Amino acid sequence: MLFELLFTEQANADLDEIETNKHLKKRFKAVRKALGYLETNPRHPSLNTHKFNSLNGPNNEEVFEAYAENNTPAAYRIFWYYGPGKKQITILAITPHP
Repeated sequence: MLFELLFTEQANADLDEIETNKHLKKRFKAVRKALGYLETNPRHPSLNTHKFNSLNGPNNEEVFEAYAENNTPAAYRIFWYYGPGKKQITILAITPHP
């Protein structure tokens, strides 16, 4: 099943920052790869997708966290939810893990 990815303003800003920062070139590649997996299979094993309980979507949707990187200091995570329509995923933010 192919999903359409929609980006919030925050997610677009996060992605732009990663893409334009030459020091984050490797991280940008990992984030793009993870977004590709989200499009085709949000439950892909390498994403390690799990529910993120501390946040809800704008209409109280369940929010999920997916790994863009793992076992890396400040590894990037993608926060997303299903919707607003069928076969759509909204990316809320793309941030380094604290």
